[in-house]
Amino acid sequence: MSFADALSYLLSLGHETLTIKLGLANTETLLNALGNPHKSLPSVQIAGTNGKGSTAVMLESICRAAGIRVGLFTSPHLISITERIRIDGVEISETEFARLTENIKQTAEELVEHGDLQTLPTFFEHVTAIALLAFDHANVELAILETGLGGRLDSTTAARARVVAITPVSMDHEEYLGNTLREIAAEKAAIIRPGVTAIVAPQQQEAMAVIQRRCDEVGVRPILSDLATLNPPYQNVRLGLRGQHQITNAATAIALAEALRDHGFNISSPAIVKGLESAQHAGRLELWEGEPPILFDGAHNPAAARALRAYLDEFVDQPITMIFGAMRDKALDEIAANLFPAADRIVLTPLDNPRAATIDQLKAAAPPEFDRSKLYHAESVEQAISTALELAGHSSMILVTGSLYLIGAVQKSHVAVR
Repeated sequence: MSFADALSYLLSLGHETLTIKLGLANTETLLNALGNPHKSLPSVQIAGTNGKGSTAVMLESICRAAGIRVGLFTSPHLISITERIRIDGVEISETEFARLTENIKQTAEELVEHGDLQTLPTFFEHVTAIALLAFDHANVELAILETGLGGRLDSTTAARARVVAITPVSMDHEEYLGNTLREIAAEKAAIIRPGVTAIVAPQQQEAMAVIQRRCDEVGVRPILSDLATLNPPYQNVRLGLRGQHQITNAATAIALAEALRDHGFNISSPAIVKGLESAQHAGRLELWEGEPPILFDGAHNPAAARALRAYLDEFVDQPITMIFGAMRDKALDEIAANLFPAADRIVLTPLDNPRAATIDQLKAAAPPEFDRSKLYHAESVEQAISTALELAGHSSMILVTGSLYLIGAVQKSHVAVR
């Protein structure tokens, strides 16, 4: 199976968010048929609404600085699906990804044929299995797993991590996780099981009450990643990731690293500092220098939009030309209310995604008082880039935001023409 064939097969299973099937049974059945690769290595699972990916890459950077052979599984990807699976900081090769996909495809089809599965596992269930099998084959010492959605029934939960973390919880993915903060927090908190070490980032009061209740139910005493109680070695760290909100994620990564130390991993304080300072996360306040400079940030829900706006207000003093595209099932009005007033011009663009908002939906999201003459629209991402470059000239910064899918499309297209 070639890499193109592997990708075609996975995409034939349906878009990962439209065909999502929350539940662990399929993943557990598939992993069992593959020899339970997850049982051969300890793992960390990170759930939450915002910051879980950044926390994961910080922890991975810390582990690599400590000399630990580490596997990292994150989602979504920006340009290539191989970005989701990294071993010692290196993306899985297309050849290895294809080989593992072929193995898992054959196993899944046999399970369906024998009646052990009713249908083929979903896109995300397949990719989770690919990651765990890759980590097993590479003899990693630790796997770091970012949940795809929720926690209770997310396929990464089948790995049964002994160390877990919950980053800040806010409203997002309501169609899958619930319509209240309490319901969403309960889905995330369910990764806390008897016997685990649980790290909990600062939370809204309602979410924290739900998480604490879950801890009480399963007899786990949570470790709170309190910024005010950081040990002296970490007080003056210059984080590799931009934004004040990354301080919260860094504190969670520090707490996770110290928990892993208690689990027998040799992680020194200097390794933690080095890891935090060298961590990188594509598409999260990622700056491409140039004329004009281009800043990328997903900001795909209101909390993330507020964090981006805080960064812009504090650190960006030049005019902003924004390229904006988003999914229609997001809180577009709230996101736009936070971000649009920061821009001098906004280029709205559709995305090649079944969940994408239309231009009319994006226009409708603009605050009532917003000057509509500042809104431009494009028929494609490529046209949006061209329009933004023309509008920005050399004096403006281009900001690409609203969706990680948009960032991936812009980076893929812009790399080709740079």
